[in-house]
Amino acid sequence: MVLAAGIGSRMRPLTDTRPKALVEVAGRTLIDRVLDRLVEAGITRAVVNVHHFADAMEAHLARRKDLEIVISDERAGLLDSGGGIRHAAAHLGRDPILAANIDSLWIEGDRPALETLKAAWSPARMDILLLLVPRGRGIGFEGPQGFFRDAEGRLTHAVAPDPPTPYANVGFAILNPAILDAEPDGPFSIVPIWHRLQAKGRLYGAVMDGFWMHVGDPAARDATEARLNAASGP
Repeated sequence: MVLAAGIGSRMRPLTDTRPKALVEVAGRTLIDRVLDRLVEAGITRAVVNVHHFADAMEAHLARRKDLEIVISDERAGLLDSGGGIRHAAAHLGRDPILAANIDSLWIEGDRPALETLKAAWSPARMDILLLLVPRGRGIGFEGPQGFFRDAEGRLTHAVAPDPPTPYANVGFAILNPAILDAEPDGPFSIVPIWHRLQAKGRLYGAVMDGFWMHVGDPAARDATEARLNAASGP
């Protein structure tokens, strides 16, 4: 499930004429960079939600031939992170899914980040497994909020901790779609579900060893582009 419906208000003026997902970073759109990661991880089918400049998104996605893309239409109204996944339930089925934000890029470390996530997934122990990055290994990890992680990988989400949290959420996760069954139709955030699962000891995190870049605004886009260009070399 690729969450690509957002308006991207913090990315203005770049999103005045296009959806955030079609903003380019180092010559490639955000949505294509995320879909590239999914293809590399062996994923063959992606559900993508659309809202802002939805027609442009559908036309762009129709050109991809390396995986099947199913559109989850949110033209009638944005549904937020949890509501967007719930709305797409008929397309996603009942097996665990990988959920991805389109504004999250990274440079791989020794092990591909999504392979780290896949290897750590254990449905008997967890209902959500978040991909995490350590503080100091990313662009866009400001402030104290984030996650603490115990020796078994269980997470505690903290908004204003002292000391600051050592990990940030990369924006990719594996989750059991059944955790959304009791939620009402309409918009809702997945964050309260994190807290509910945290209390049950079923919210976990896997730590990537690459360098993460959260492309949240034009300045972050420019910084990410510079980092990607430097990593690719001459």
